[in-house]
Amino acid sequence: STSGYYAWISREPSLRSREDAVLTEKIRECHKLSRQTYGSPRILTDLAEEGIRVGRKRVARLMKEAGLVGVSRRKGTRTTVQDKDARPAPDLVDRDFTASAPNKLWIADVTYVPTWAGFLYLAVVLDVFNRQVVGWAMANNLKTQLVLDALEMALWQRRPEDVIHHSDQGSQYTSLAFGKRCTKAGVRPSMGSAGDCYDNAMCESFFATLETELLDRNTFRTHSEARMGIFDYIEAFYNPRRRHTS
Repeated sequence: STSGYYAWISREPSLRSREDAVLTEKIRECHKLSRQTYGSPRILTDLAEEGIRVGRKRVARLMKEAGLVGVSRRKGTRTTVQDKDARPAPDLVDRDFTASAPNKLWIADVTYVPTWAGFLYLAVVLDVFNRQVVGWAMANNLKTQLVLDALEMALWQRRPEDVIHHSDQGSQYTSLAFGKRCTKAGVRPSMGSAGDCYDNAMCESFFATLETELLDRNTFRTHSEARMGIFDYIEAFYNPRRRHTS
């Protein structure tokens, strides 16, 4: 009825509506702090840590109404090239990506970053214990020095004792120079089988996250822009703040 309609438009918002409005603003804040990457599961965990108890479906509904979405992974990756004449290290991990403490197991790999000026290559070393990037390096080529620089950063930051360094059988990791540096530093090299991404699945997962949350959402014109973007992502977001699945 006409009177019912005017009564409805002049009525105060319900308690539930007011609570939804407050909760939506809190969700916006969490989503912004995640650099617009979190979906409802991670937002829900953020809210729970602040003492806000709410259902996942409600968070998902409010995010949808507010136009807030998380990012999803793209398919495909690039791997290093195997040297058929090199002798790989034994597999000391056997797909068991768990560690009881920091600096027990590191994983490493190389990926590419597209720019208008050509590919920039990124080598990383991750600590399995908390998924932190403990070492990383960038170059415009895939020479062994790239992975050596990433290892050197990890050694300088962590100073480990008897750590396992697990990688694929890329020629950079099977090189004589890399093997000598591992021996000198007391690092135990480990390598998965050739051409099997599951043997280095956690590093592949990091690269998928990097691609989804940074590379797919930005266009880098120069290598310098890419370097700055990756530095900011790793040191200002991924290591100190990002909530990891594990």
